[in-house]
Amino acid sequence: MNLEITNAAELKKMDPVFGQLSFDNHEQIVFCHDKYTGLKAIIGIHNTVMGPALGGTRMWKYNNEWEALNDVLRLSRGMTYKSAITGLNLGGGKAVIIGDSKADKTPEMITKFGEYVNSLSGKYITAEDVGTTTEDMDRIHEVTPYVTGISEGKGGSGNPSPVTAYGVYMGMKAAANYKFGTENLAGKSVLVQGTGHVGETLISYLRKEGAEVFVTDIHREKMENMVSKYGAKIFEGEDIYTANVDIYSPCALGATINDDTVNKIQAKVIAGAANNQLAVEAVHGKILRERGIAYAPDFLINAGGIINVYGEIMKYSIDEAMRRTENIYNTTLEIFKHADSKNITTQLAAMQIAEERIEQRRKENAAK
Repeated sequence: MNLEITNAAELKKMDPVFGQLSFDNHEQIVFCHDKYTGLKAIIGIHNTVMGPALGGTRMWKYNNEWEALNDVLRLSRGMTYKSAITGLNLGGGKAVIIGDSKADKTPEMITKFGEYVNSLSGKYITAEDVGTTTEDMDRIHEVTPYVTGISEGKGGSGNPSPVTAYGVYMGMKAAANYKFGTENLAGKSVLVQGTGHVGETLISYLRKEGAEVFVTDIHREKMENMVSKYGAKIFEGEDIYTANVDIYSPCALGATINDDTVNKIQAKVIAGAANNQLAVEAVHGKILRERGIAYAPDFLINAGGIINVYGEIMKYSIDEAMRRTENIYNTTLEIFKHADSKNITTQLAAMQIAEERIEQRRKENAAK
């Protein structure tokens, strides 16, 4: 499997879809456009061997359409591995809407997007992501049943962020146990990058356990809110990657571990909620291992959200979702053990296990 990605300038030199390095045997890419609402969206369906492709819809103001396509290709592939590693009967998909969620989003646009989701007849099931809300999912639900994360009042599981944060917390404790010999985070210094719904809930868990939490965010008022609500501290240094902390927790957008940062990171553990934290998995994951930094694979420890919305499909309770999410702790420890036994990165170890499960299911499906 090709693990490389490429930058925006190089993307333009390649064939638009099949020639992109981020294209990894995706089953279907759907381009959605509506001139009346201004909708420009891309739905990526990576793999449906394990079940229908489930993944959130992200609304973001990309610099160009190449970046949007690259993002949906990477994110949808990540959802395949996320579902497989957590043992869910789901495939991997994702959608992006191109635009500023605060300035461009309208109810009509979201409804039209829901109609495109419905046209896929259940092959893709959408959910909330960056730039979309539970209210948006409720609106989509008015035109299609193929949506999860709708409000509890409408029979859904609501915002998945608290469960996502709990999974990250469990994965962080497992990584701490592996690296420091104890899962106890009291007294440990943690830098949380991004204080959105997931980041904030993670901060609350960490502060309750007695961790020293530093926060960084592009919005100053959000950081100040974390200080007043939880007693966190604003990171005031010039470079967050050289921060002298025990744990670095990226909880915003991905690719923060890249050529510019990977050799500067001082933290001994990396465990966060962001997707695709490694800019180039094969390169930067290897450097982290060589430097002795324990990296908890993002698609594993941030899987709490999909476990939660899967409960809507399987009709299990929030308590059951939390119980299943808690098992991320054990799975993370297993990944570290597997990586050490094979002398490979944790990212590759987790992907190998996920791929084995997918291949086993493919053979079972073929034999029917």
